[in-house]
Amino acid sequence: MSSSTVDDLGGEVALAGPVRRIVSLVPSITEALATDVPERLVGATDWCTHPAGLAVTRVRGTKNPDLGALRSLQPDLVVANQEENRELDVRRLREAGVPVWVTAIETVPQALGSLTRLYDEALGLAAPPWLREARARWERPEPAARGRVAVPVWRDPWMVVGPRTYTGDLLRRLGWANAYDHGPDRYPTVDLAELDTPALDLVLLPDEPYAFTPEDGPEAFRRVPTRLVSGRLLTWYGPAMVEAYDVLSS
Repeated sequence: MSSSTVDDLGGEVALAGPVRRIVSLVPSITEALATDVPERLVGATDWCTHPAGLAVTRVRGTKNPDLGALRSLQPDLVVANQEENRELDVRRLREAGVPVWVTAIETVPQALGSLTRLYDEALGLAAPPWLREARARWERPEPAARGRVAVPVWRDPWMVVGPRTYTGDLLRRLGWANAYDHGPDRYPTVDLAELDTPALDLVLLPDEPYAFTPEDGPEAFRRVPTRLVSGRLLTWYGPAMVEAYDVLSS
């Protein structure tokens, strides 16, 4: 039986019947689907690295998916994200008759709500255990302020997490104030001197998209403490949200 619903951007998603074949273009949502409905997941991007050993057809990257290979999988639904995927690719898939559900997530509550709707309205599933656990954790009262933090996502040039980002909202809900939570650029370029300053209490160095390591990153900072963290915990909404709260709140 066919049905119609709308995604996070208000785009109509017409489903010909039950969603049994899914291609995910969003690594964090790929992890969720592989955890809960692995039998339905038939395709994912090269960047979909969790869970380890995921055995599905790869359709290239998030920004340059192989649309021909994707269509050949005959998906009942493609899951995309406003930030991670190009509107052009979404439009081309829809013009080819492929239903696409686009998520739009810039805050923790948006992540919880978006994933709940995806599971309920598109997949016909109740909220999985990890989603219920994530909601229970992230709906707790926010802790006392812990200080000012910066999160580089690249070096040479140095780029940091700016305003209107999921990462920034996640950190705020853990008591951290993003020092770059202002301005028009969501990922501004900054001078190292702006980062290595006592005005900051901590610099978090994730392992993606730039792979900061003990030998590549901390040595640049002499005046502010640094902490290496999993980029997945800072940026992936899905099962990672549970671990993110448990690890980053300490």
